[in-house]
Amino acid sequence: MSRNSRGLYLIPYYLWMVLFVALPVILVAYYSLFDIEGHFTLSNYANFFTPVYLKMTLSSFWYALLITFFSLLVAYPAAYALTRTKHKQLWMLLIILPTWINLLLKAYAFIGIFGTYGPVNSLLQAAGLGEHQILFNDFSFVFVSVYIFIPFMIMPIFNALEDINPTLIAASRDLGASSFVTLRRVIFPLTLSGVRSGCMAVFIPALSLFMLTRLIAGNKVITLGTAIEQHFLVTQDWGMGSTVAVFLILFMAVLMPILGGGKEVRR
Repeated sequence: MSRNSRGLYLIPYYLWMVLFVALPVILVAYYSLFDIEGHFTLSNYANFFTPVYLKMTLSSFWYALLITFFSLLVAYPAAYALTRTKHKQLWMLLIILPTWINLLLKAYAFIGIFGTYGPVNSLLQAAGLGEHQILFNDFSFVFVSVYIFIPFMIMPIFNALEDINPTLIAASRDLGASSFVTLRRVIFPLTLSGVRSGCMAVFIPALSLFMLTRLIAGNKVITLGTAIEQHFLVTQDWGMGSTVAVFLILFMAVLMPILGGGKEVRR
């Protein structure tokens, strides 16, 4: 295939990137330069560094870190177990299936599950623990977020585990290493690329969550995504909402090479 023909095949890709990636970012940056009355200003950027927005930024990073940590805590053992089961591809399909369900539907399902008359509270009452308010707090927000993001953490880790050369594990056992030592010194270092990919797939979207903060956390968890939604849909201050979005894009642009970087361990 000639170089010119290869260039022709790349045209749809470049058009897609320009229309649906570059152009929206440019528009967001443009709107961030205007106040609520449509006047050109840089005050939006100055307002972002006030305590209110800095607190939202810290809150966003804190909850994104919690969601990523608990997702990794559950996903790594799950992915490791999957590689040692029969019909592993079928099990992976069952894990991926919930990602095909609309996020709003899953949020409303958890409202029913964690609600006052839901099965969780019914189980607690049957156990003699009484009725508890499970919804509209930090716990429910992190729990539901972890449930939603776990498949995106499991998939890259599972693929990294599948790529490990079995002879390396056998050599570790032959040299007298226990299962735990083999996991810590051989398997985990060889799957760091999958761990980084999973963390990136979870941490970056978790920074901009807004629907779950309203439906599951009852607006008791405030993030940058919540601020963007409020400015665009409630206060109609598109300039400030765009400014928050610009900083969120910058944070993501900085985090992507950090989470996705690093030299892969040679097999």
